[in-house]
Amino acid sequence: MSRIGKHPVPVPAGVDVNVNGQLVTAKGKLGSLSLTLIDDITASLEDGKVVVKPANDSKRARTMWATSRTLINNMVTGVSTGYTINLEINGVGYRAAVQGKELVMQLGFSHDVKYPIPEGINIKCDKPTSISVSGYDKHKVGQVAAEIRGWKKPEPYKGKGIKYETETVLRKEGKKK
Repeated sequence: MSRIGKHPVPVPAGVDVNVNGQLVTAKGKLGSLSLTLIDDITASLEDGKVVVKPANDSKRARTMWATSRTLINNMVTGVSTGYTINLEINGVGYRAAVQGKELVMQLGFSHDVKYPIPEGINIKCDKPTSISVSGYDKHKVGQVAAEIRGWKKPEPYKGKGIKYETETVLRKEGKKK
């Protein structure tokens, strides 16, 4: 039995969850998300909680049970509170700013890097060296943060680049005389 899948997903106040066959929809103050479950998984709404169960005893049903429960939990959490990923910029002259619907970064290239902000994502730069990516879709927030980090990953010798706030960069020793 799945240790994650057996726990029902609690639905907080202010979130409306509808289960219509294989389609699960969550609406909250931040937005609306939907998920289509595979045929081997069934979901039902029981006294304010979403219960996810395998439809049969196949291997695929058992493997997708906890995955489906986690995806539904991410949807419910996203539309109620949202997700935020913080990035830090290290390096002399490296900085970022939001201009209109674009994130403009100066990362040591001969030109500014302009990243268009996708729909449903909010990007804030409180300081020129910090970027905050937030939104209600966990997958989209993580993807946007990874794309921004991909422009200049932190290098191990001086630590220059864009890194996650929680990431630690393993530093290497430089060459010796």
